[in-house]
Amino acid sequence: MAVPTQELLLHAERCMRREDVSKKIMLAGLNRTLDEWLCDSFMELIEEMELWKWDDATGDFWSRLAKALQQSNISVTWAEQLDSSLASVHTTRKLSWAPATRSIRDCKMRIERIGGSRLDTDSEVWGLDQTTWELMWAGEEAMRKSIPALRQAGYESISDLPRI
Repeated sequence: MAVPTQELLLHAERCMRREDVSKKIMLAGLNRTLDEWLCDSFMELIEEMELWKWDDATGDFWSRLAKALQQSNISVTWAEQLDSSLASVHTTRKLSWAPATRSIRDCKMRIERIGGSRLDTDSEVWGLDQTTWELMWAGEEAMRKSIPALRQAGYESISDLPRI
């Protein structure tokens, strides 16, 4: 895995080095990828890749690079120098959608990895009532449908939502 990761990193560095069309294309691709994975930065995307298999992350260059870095456990130190959207966007009061929903999605994926499923597994085995169990399974689907609309309406993070 080290050689493909190194090649992906070299390609990113070559394309992002100068202020030209290739950098604009790469940044447009990065923005599409961040939107798809509901992340605010490339660093968040790398963290998000912990939940996904390699085959799930082969849709575009940035997903592949993030998954390769995550699997290789390589930290990126050059990202912010190339572009601010690659940098980590960690603030104490702003939590983007992917990290905010990651723990429930991680729980669901772990259950699936050991052979559990929405219909075949009794919720009480996991210490959950039936309503919570159903919400866990429906949550990711609802999230994938509603978060793009929320972002378009100006709610970039969970912190932006009105409190009741």
